[in-house]
Amino acid sequence: MLIPPVLAPASSVRRARRPLDRKPVWVAGWLLAAAWAGAFPLVSTLATHRIWGACAAVGYLLAAAVAGCGPDRDRTRALAVGTALTGAVLVPLAYLLVYGAGQSEVAVIERAGRLLAERATPYLDTPRTVREVTPYLPGMAVLGLPRAVLGADEVVVRVLGDARLWCAAVLFGCLWAGRRTLASGSGPADRGNRTALGALMASPVVALPLVVSGVDLPLTGLLCLALAYAAGGRPVAAGLALAAAGALKWTAWPALPVVLTLLAHRAGARAALRSALVAFTGTALALLPGLLLSPRAMAEQVLAFPTGRGEFTTPAGSPMPGKLLADLGPAGWYAATGLLLAGGLAVAASLVLRPPRHLVAAADRLALGLSLAFLLAPAGRFGYLALPVVLVLWPRLVRGEVRRSGPGRSRVVAVGGPPTDRRRPALHP
Repeated sequence: MLIPPVLAPASSVRRARRPLDRKPVWVAGWLLAAAWAGAFPLVSTLATHRIWGACAAVGYLLAAAVAGCGPDRDRTRALAVGTALTGAVLVPLAYLLVYGAGQSEVAVIERAGRLLAERATPYLDTPRTVREVTPYLPGMAVLGLPRAVLGADEVVVRVLGDARLWCAAVLFGCLWAGRRTLASGSGPADRGNRTALGALMASPVVALPLVVSGVDLPLTGLLCLALAYAAGGRPVAAGLALAAAGALKWTAWPALPVVLTLLAHRAGARAALRSALVAFTGTALALLPGLLLSPRAMAEQVLAFPTGRGEFTTPAGSPMPGKLLADLGPAGWYAATGLLLAGGLAVAASLVLRPPRHLVAAADRLALGLSLAFLLAPAGRFGYLALPVVLVLWPRLVRGEVRRSGPGRSRVVAVGGPPTDRRRPALHP
């Protein structure tokens, strides 16, 4: 007798939901990553990028060999992911940490931490070079405090104080907490999902910024966590995550209406209002010292500098549409800014006309809005697009878990739809 899909054994349902469990897909993915990383030693002008590219290319090639030559099992795929993580993250990161090499953003965060400890504000009133500009909100300086406390006299303290480690800690801590919030289980299918999550962390999208700068990783993790809390109907926790993200970069602020819209659907308008109050209060408290002690410097460095209107030229100059328009002169800059505002209004209108009702839809909407912002901003980097990529992929790789709510009953928290309570039907042959 045929078993309806709803009543089919869990193992068969899990197998049907694992499209990544194919050897050619994994081999092709690692080879593509190897080709991407292998280009950096040839074309990049940054020593840190060349070092990462050389190490990562070897790691990805070895991962492709492991995935292709081993048996088509979860254990083989997990071994390939571990190989890729070693080559793309552990080896180059350890090398750069020991020698104190990194992109300029690392030094900026650490200097901001020292200024925060000494002056209670991370902004210099009269920066003399672009390296003395702090284009981040005061929350980012907190990640530079370990360097201010530990110093850099010995190798061990130099490594422990490196801002990249603390940026990575925030990312992984947030993703872990978000996964726990969504209650991923520990069955075979979930083990496969953990392998896929490890592959995402080993991919160039995450591995490159983690190794060379780390500056966008905390924001990525906090936005994923805020969305997870909203999907789980936890307004205060979602508000705190939004406040922490909003204190790092102003590019986190577009997440507020998306998270609140999802939260309103999952837990009601009052919960969304409570979350908004927590988010606004937390962000305001984090920004208050900078606004009181150095308001002009904060405005020039956080707003004018990243948009290409400051005293110094921002190094974020990838040839994106907004940058190309801004290079045409004042009219082009206003055109880029106008398109940026129009894109933001379009996404805002979509939240009203078609509000997201589950985690994946909300993450996709936020990823779309941020992608438009990064593409149409007068200044930006291709690396900024890593944030929307993670927002699209991470929720799809995190599975819901069946939470016991009583004998014979279960509550399913799904990333692709609302929670449902149902009795588990008996299975008959």
